[in-house]
Amino acid sequence: MMGKQESIPGKQYEGTQGASNSHSSTNLERDMALSTKTNQVKIKSDCDAFHQLWKANPNQVPTLTPTYIQNCQVHEGEVGNLGCCLVWNYFHDGKDRVGKTITTDFNEGKKLVTFKVVEGDLMDLYKTFVIHIQVDKDGSDNIVTWTVEYEKLNPNVPDPDTLMEFYEKVTRDIEACQLPN
Repeated sequence: MMGKQESIPGKQYEGTQGASNSHSSTNLERDMALSTKTNQVKIKSDCDAFHQLWKANPNQVPTLTPTYIQNCQVHEGEVGNLGCCLVWNYFHDGKDRVGKTITTDFNEGKKLVTFKVVEGDLMDLYKTFVIHIQVDKDGSDNIVTWTVEYEKLNPNVPDPDTLMEFYEKVTRDIEACQLPN
């Protein structure tokens, strides 16, 4: 999917745009293809605790970062299981937002959790929006990698750059709560 990129704290990486399924390659088709963006954030907090929060306790995320995420409720299924449907209330770009996600993947070996957005404000802009949260060990630090896969509804839709910044702020809030005093 993507090559490994050098880790820089809080650095946003331009993603890749997939090739169009059509043989003609116009700018419109490229703008509408599946794209990715990645942001890596170094943290000092425990990688297992960070991973388990998103995998088994995402409904506790709002208590750790209330400025950005106000609520996470189970809509359907059980937390920690594939297919769990969560409804998120969050504050982004100066507005209260809502999103409904389905948990589509867990990978314990890679410390990876994947959520697919199925309803909410992001669906007004994107045909597809998938969020991958992965934690890797890097010496005494850990690296949280946020990767989003998205397909714009039209070429005027912006790339999710401000969301990548949002994910970094959420990560920093969680890190501050997870570090020992």
